[in-house]
Amino acid sequence: MEIDLTQLSKTMAYALRHHPAQFGLTLDDEGWVAVEALASALRQQRPKWRHVQVADIEAVLSLPGKQRYELRSGRIRAYYGHSIHQRMLREAATPPESLFHGTTPVAYQQICQSGLLPMGRQYVHLSEDRETALQVARRRTSQPIILRVSALAAHQRGIPFYLGNESVWLADSISPDFLSKA
Repeated sequence: MEIDLTQLSKTMAYALRHHPAQFGLTLDDEGWVAVEALASALRQQRPKWRHVQVADIEAVLSLPGKQRYELRSGRIRAYYGHSIHQRMLREAATPPESLFHGTTPVAYQQICQSGLLPMGRQYVHLSEDRETALQVARRRTSQPIILRVSALAAHQRGIPFYLGNESVWLADSISPDFLSKA
Protein backbone atom coordinates (compact mmCIF):
# COMPACT_ATOMS: atom_id res chain seq x y z
CA MET A 1 0.00 0.00 0.00
CA GLU A 2 1.33 3.43 -1.02
CA ILE A 3 1.81 5.87 1.86
CA ASP A 4 1.38 9.62 1.22
CA LEU A 5 4.57 10.83 2.90
CA THR A 6 3.54 14.49 2.91
CA GLN A 7 0.32 13.67 4.77
CA LEU A 8 2.22 11.35 7.08
CA SER A 9 4.63 14.19 7.87
CA LYS A 10 1.71 16.47 8.78
CA THR A 11 0.25 13.84 11.11
CA MET A 12 3.68 13.30 12.68
CA ALA A 13 3.95 17.06 13.29
CA TYR A 14 0.54 17.06 14.94
CA ALA A 15 1.56 14.16 17.19
CA LEU A 16 5.10 15.29 18.04
CA ARG A 17 4.64 19.07 18.21
CA HIS A 18 1.12 19.63 19.43
CA HIS A 19 -0.76 16.60 20.83
CA PRO A 20 1.52 13.72 21.87
CA ALA A 21 -0.85 12.70 24.69
CA GLN A 22 -3.70 12.26 22.21
CA PHE A 23 -1.52 9.63 20.53
CA GLY A 24 -0.49 8.03 23.83
CA LEU A 25 3.07 9.33 23.44
CA THR A 26 5.28 10.63 26.23
CA LEU A 27 8.12 12.84 25.03
CA ASP A 28 11.28 13.09 27.11
CA ASP A 29 12.67 16.48 28.22
CA GLU A 30 14.26 17.06 24.81
CA GLY A 31 11.19 16.00 22.83
CA TRP A 32 12.36 12.49 21.90
CA VAL A 33 10.18 9.39 21.63
CA ALA A 34 10.97 5.91 20.30
CA VAL A 35 10.29 5.81 16.56
CA GLU A 36 8.56 2.43 16.95
CA ALA A 37 6.27 3.99 19.59
CA LEU A 38 5.36 6.73 17.10
CA ALA A 39 4.66 4.17 14.34
CA SER A 40 2.51 2.12 16.72
CA ALA A 41 0.62 5.22 17.90
CA LEU A 42 -0.07 6.30 14.32
CA ARG A 43 -1.37 2.82 13.43
CA GLN A 44 -3.68 2.77 16.47
CA GLN A 45 -4.96 6.35 16.34
CA ARG A 46 -5.60 6.85 12.65
CA PRO A 47 -7.13 4.16 10.40
CA LYS A 48 -5.46 5.90 7.45
CA TRP A 49 -2.07 4.94 8.93
CA ARG A 50 -2.85 1.35 9.96
CA HIS A 51 -0.05 0.05 7.69
CA VAL A 52 2.62 2.61 8.65
CA GLN A 53 6.04 1.16 9.40
CA VAL A 54 9.22 2.67 10.81
CA ALA A 55 10.60 2.70 7.24
CA ASP A 56 7.77 5.06 6.20
CA ILE A 57 8.63 7.44 9.04
CA GLU A 58 12.28 7.29 8.01
CA ALA A 59 11.24 8.08 4.41
CA VAL A 60 9.52 11.27 5.63
CA LEU A 61 12.90 12.49 6.85
CA SER A 62 14.27 12.29 3.31
CA LEU A 63 11.53 14.47 1.77
CA PRO A 64 12.85 17.62 0.08
CA GLY A 65 12.39 20.95 1.83
CA LYS A 66 12.74 21.95 5.44
CA GLN A 67 13.96 19.27 7.80
CA ARG A 68 11.31 19.03 10.48
CA TYR A 69 12.41 15.88 12.30
CA GLU A 70 15.54 14.40 13.76
CA LEU A 71 16.12 10.64 14.03
CA ARG A 72 18.84 9.30 16.31
CA SER A 73 19.43 5.89 17.90
CA GLY A 74 15.89 4.66 17.26
CA ARG A 75 14.31 7.85 18.59
CA ILE A 76 12.62 10.72 16.77
CA ARG A 77 11.71 14.31 17.61
CA ALA A 78 10.40 17.40 15.86
CA TYR A 79 13.15 20.00 15.53
CA TYR A 80 10.92 22.94 16.49
CA GLY A 81 7.38 24.33 16.41
CA HIS A 82 6.06 22.76 19.61
CA SER A 83 2.93 24.23 21.14
CA ILE A 84 2.62 21.73 23.99
CA HIS A 85 3.09 22.96 27.56
CA GLN A 86 6.07 20.69 28.21
CA ARG A 87 9.17 22.80 27.64
CA MET A 88 11.62 21.18 25.21
CA LEU A 89 15.15 21.57 26.52
CA ARG A 90 17.73 22.69 23.98
CA GLU A 91 21.46 23.20 24.09
CA ALA A 92 22.46 26.84 23.63
CA ALA A 93 24.62 27.65 20.60
CA THR A 94 26.44 30.70 19.25
CA PRO A 95 24.38 32.21 16.41
CA PRO A 96 25.67 33.93 13.27
CA GLU A 97 26.01 37.71 13.30
CA SER A 98 22.53 38.24 11.82
CA LEU A 99 19.34 36.24 11.61
CA PHE A 100 15.99 37.18 10.06
CA HIS A 101 12.34 37.11 11.00
CA GLY A 102 9.36 37.71 8.71
CA THR A 103 6.21 39.30 10.08
CA THR A 104 3.04 41.20 9.20
CA PRO A 105 2.54 44.98 9.35
CA VAL A 106 0.13 44.59 12.29
CA ALA A 107 2.50 42.37 14.29
CA TYR A 108 5.40 44.70 13.47
CA GLN A 109 3.83 47.49 15.56
CA GLN A 110 3.71 45.21 18.61
CA ILE A 111 7.23 43.87 17.94
CA CYS A 112 8.59 47.43 17.97
CA GLN A 113 7.29 47.79 21.53
CA SER A 114 7.72 44.32 23.03
CA GLY A 115 10.29 42.62 20.83
CA LEU A 116 9.92 39.14 19.37
CA LEU A 117 7.97 36.78 21.62
CA PRO A 118 7.13 33.08 21.09
CA MET A 119 3.39 33.84 20.68
CA GLY A 120 1.98 30.41 21.57
CA ARG A 121 5.08 28.47 20.64
CA GLN A 122 7.99 27.56 22.85
CA TYR A 123 10.52 29.69 21.00
CA VAL A 124 10.82 32.56 18.54
CA HIS A 125 11.73 31.16 15.11
CA LEU A 126 14.49 32.86 13.13
CA SER A 127 15.89 32.19 9.66
CA GLU A 128 19.51 32.26 8.55
CA ASP A 129 18.61 34.08 5.35
CA ARG A 130 16.28 36.89 4.33
CA GLU A 131 14.58 34.85 1.58
CA THR A 132 13.39 32.14 3.98
CA ALA A 133 12.04 34.78 6.38
CA LEU A 134 10.22 36.37 3.44
CA GLN A 135 8.63 33.03 2.47
CA VAL A 136 7.46 32.50 6.05
CA ALA A 137 5.94 35.99 6.26
CA ARG A 138 4.17 35.61 2.90
CA ARG A 139 2.14 32.76 4.39
CA ARG A 140 0.42 35.39 6.57
CA THR A 141 0.48 38.60 4.57
CA SER A 142 0.92 40.06 1.11
CA GLN A 143 2.91 42.93 2.68
CA PRO A 144 5.68 41.17 4.61
CA ILE A 145 8.14 43.01 6.81
CA ILE A 146 11.54 41.41 7.27
CA LEU A 147 13.46 42.09 10.45
CA ARG A 148 17.19 41.70 10.86
CA VAL A 149 18.12 40.33 14.27
CA SER A 150 21.56 41.30 15.58
CA ALA A 151 21.87 37.75 16.88
CA LEU A 152 25.53 37.65 17.82
CA ALA A 153 25.25 40.96 19.70
CA ALA A 154 22.13 39.69 21.49
CA HIS A 155 23.93 36.46 22.35
CA GLN A 156 26.87 38.41 23.73
CA ARG A 157 24.42 40.35 25.92
CA GLY A 158 23.03 37.13 27.41
CA ILE A 159 20.15 36.13 25.14
CA PRO A 160 20.39 32.38 24.52
CA PHE A 161 19.99 30.98 21.01
CA TYR A 162 19.38 27.37 20.01
CA LEU A 163 19.85 25.64 16.68
CA GLY A 164 16.47 24.36 15.45
CA ASN A 165 17.81 22.65 12.34
CA GLU A 166 20.35 23.56 9.68
CA SER A 167 18.59 26.83 8.75
CA VAL A 168 16.22 27.66 11.63
CA TRP A 169 17.38 29.19 14.89
CA LEU A 170 15.33 29.50 18.07
CA ALA A 171 15.36 32.02 20.90
CA ASP A 172 13.27 32.55 24.02
CA SER A 173 12.58 36.18 23.06
CA ILE A 174 14.43 39.06 21.39
CA SER A 175 14.43 42.61 22.76
CA PRO A 176 13.56 45.41 20.28
CA ASP A 177 17.11 46.71 20.90
CA PHE A 178 18.43 43.96 18.62
CA LEU A 179 15.89 44.38 15.79
CA SER A 180 15.92 46.49 12.64
CA LYS A 181 14.14 46.39 9.30
CA ALA A 182 16.14 44.37 6.78
